[in-house]
Amino acid sequence: MHRTLAAGLVAGLVALGAGRPAEAPGIRVAAASDLQTVLPAIAERFQQSTGRQVGVTYGSSGNFFSQIQNGAPFDVFLSADIEYPRRLEEAGVAEPGSTVTYGFGRIVVWARRGGRVDVRRGLEALTDAQVRRIAIANPEHAPYGRAAVAALRHEGLYDRVRSKLVLGENVSQAAQFVHSGNAEAGIIAQSLALAPTLKPDGTYYEIPQAFYAPIEQGAVIVKASANKAVAREFLGFLRTTESVRLMQSFGFAMPAADGRVP
Repeated sequence: MHRTLAAGLVAGLVALGAGRPAEAPGIRVAAASDLQTVLPAIAERFQQSTGRQVGVTYGSSGNFFSQIQNGAPFDVFLSADIEYPRRLEEAGVAEPGSTVTYGFGRIVVWARRGGRVDVRRGLEALTDAQVRRIAIANPEHAPYGRAAVAALRHEGLYDRVRSKLVLGENVSQAAQFVHSGNAEAGIIAQSLALAPTLKPDGTYYEIPQAFYAPIEQGAVIVKASANKAVAREFLGFLRTTESVRLMQSFGFAMPAADGRVP
């Protein structure tokens, strides 16, 4: 009798499970920290449109590059430097032919409102005596940090301010340093300067693009992904008119139709 009841219970549970709609497969995305302002909205709209979940982890592109090389379980990598996806593809760690440019980043000098830093003077303002600490992303593994150093070198200011530099693990942490007052100024992503958490509290000066190499940001599908179809769908969604407008609203430039830097 007990066996009959147990068998009936199992059969009932199986029947109930069969009656439920299967959850749509989702993807795990490793994303550069400068995307924290815009990617949540894009991911939410993708989920609403497709029913597919998007889990995002933000951090340094260089660190993600190393993690993916060592088998980190991501499906998509959105890097702030397209060279990382290209290198993963060349090494056979990323899906062949899946590397795409999804935007170009910009850097700015940012300082809190009401402070003594006049960002209208641009990079030259960082040489003032009252500026004791300047936050930038670590140039060893963060593209925005390398762009900050390049801009300072372009203007012949790097050696004058080098001792003031405070390095964040990524550009988001650099922005936190200056926003919290732990640095008087910072060279950060324009996308973060336009974030709701920073925009009301600070002012910024956009550093001329001629001062640093283009921050070409690239995406790639990880070869070990079990959800490559969803990953491709997500990368396609990044190029929709809706997503492009969102990216542009946070200071990203889009690649020209012929692939040229805008």
